[in-house]
Amino acid sequence: MQEENLANMDKSEARIKKLRALVEEDGGPAEFARKRSRPDADKPIDPTFISQILNGHRSFGEKAAANMERRAGLPPRYFDDHIAESNVILAKIGDRRIPLIDYVQAGKWTEVVNSNQLSNATDWILTDLDLSDNAFALEIKGESMLPRFKEGDRIIVDPTVYPLPGDFVVAKNGEHEATFKKYRPRGISEQGTQVFELVPLNEDFATLRSDICQITIIGTMVEHRSYRKK
Repeated sequence: MQEENLANMDKSEARIKKLRALVEEDGGPAEFARKRSRPDADKPIDPTFISQILNGHRSFGEKAAANMERRAGLPPRYFDDHIAESNVILAKIGDRRIPLIDYVQAGKWTEVVNSNQLSNATDWILTDLDLSDNAFALEIKGESMLPRFKEGDRIIVDPTVYPLPGDFVVAKNGEHEATFKKYRPRGISEQGTQVFELVPLNEDFATLRSDICQITIIGTMVEHRSYRKK
């Protein structure tokens, strides 16, 4: 029992050491909380809680570490991986806010001049990508893009990026809502227009073709965020 308690203390100290390095890098608990709190987390990081951990007044067990990893956008088990050489690095979160919209809003996106006009947006995603003012984010729904894109995953889309073969796009096919599919060009029509297909990755769903139905490309996916299914 004593050996088990010592092992748990060693793990806690290792987690605190990693946390301390991040906090010092960011300039203190307050800056750490401000810079790293993810807008899509259940709640922001509490700088007071960080200070209490670093001063030895609060424990930093496995559950607390997992909550911190999720709220700070750190890789799972970041504080428990003690391997000297790691094949991952801490990704930049960025300070560019991208509005998370629904599929109805995305279907009307060509009518929106600037995403900053969405003053009523309630959810935002932070990114370090250099994107246009019209960029927006969507949460994947349905099963048409399985297995690569699962329901609940989130994507960032930029309407100014022209799609290349194999890119993933958000498009409107005459309905009120947008759709998310793989872009596949199919040559030029007799009228001189580009013919393309919108292809689902799940073969149980139908492919759309621009010379058969009216399709408008809204934007190209520039980032994909996959989350562990609860």
